[in-house]
Amino acid sequence: MLRYALTRLASLAASLVAASLAIFLLVEVVPGDPAATMLGMTATPEAVAALRAELGLDQGPVARYLAWAGGMLTGDFGVSYTYRTPVAGMVLDRLQVSLPLALYALALSTLIAFPVGVWAAARRGRPADSLVMAGTQLGVAIPNFWFAMLLVLVFAVRLRWMPAGGFPGWDEPLAALRALTLPAVALALPQAAILARVMRGALLDTLGEDFIRTARAKGLSRGQALRRHALRAAMIPVLTILGLQFSFLLAGAIIIENVFFLPGLGRLVFQAISARDLIVVESVVMILVCAVILVAFLVDLAYAAVDPRLRRR
Repeated sequence: MLRYALTRLASLAASLVAASLAIFLLVEVVPGDPAATMLGMTATPEAVAALRAELGLDQGPVARYLAWAGGMLTGDFGVSYTYRTPVAGMVLDRLQVSLPLALYALALSTLIAFPVGVWAAARRGRPADSLVMAGTQLGVAIPNFWFAMLLVLVFAVRLRWMPAGGFPGWDEPLAALRALTLPAVALALPQAAILARVMRGALLDTLGEDFIRTARAKGLSRGQALRRHALRAAMIPVLTILGLQFSFLLAGAIIIENVFFLPGLGRLVFQAISARDLIVVESVVMILVCAVILVAFLVDLAYAAVDPRLRRR
């Protein structure tokens, strides 16, 4: 297990280096000058040149990449061009919204999908199974931003049970959870539909294996064989989807954060792109990539924990 973990850790480090190079190069080729954007169309060339020197944009790309990458290793992500504040502090403030939102949505998605997927697999071919599959197909097809606006219309405007947007901060935990509930539901239900379909399919594939037939021959019912033996064996594709969903929920909630006016990472990236604040864009995207790669690493370790055959290989 230790050798397997070290191998995956080396792959993680190589992926981070490649990702940092790709992010830096992609942001660098974007047309436009941040200094000229900040000063406006009436700025003189001398003023633009002075601001470029102040921001360090007059240095070569290699020097700027090394300074940026070296700073990230020490926790220094630089200073925002627009707000003139450390990027690390801005990111930490926004993570207090985006990370709980992603975890909240993932928890809701898992709590819905697991029992629904198991229930549908145990009733394959019956009307209940067909109903679940129709419901999950509808959940996959509905865009989450449209569903989010529908939730606001029903639960915030009509019923007035939930706030329509904004975030009061974690000084009031209950108010903060209420503010994140509708966005989390809007993010969770489409993901729950996908996860339930994957869970059902994985369980049905596992139920056809020889060890399940052996368990049934020993006297276990279909439900007992499913719960005791098939469920663990079916977790490999489910863990893969869970890892992908967490990465999506953390990095792909830009539209939902804008619908509910949440001060998360998605809104920060959107505002930084509009203002040509390249250091913020690079740093936030790199943090999101780190989160995706780290989740993939943890999922690989979970594979080995669930399936001992991977450790032996």
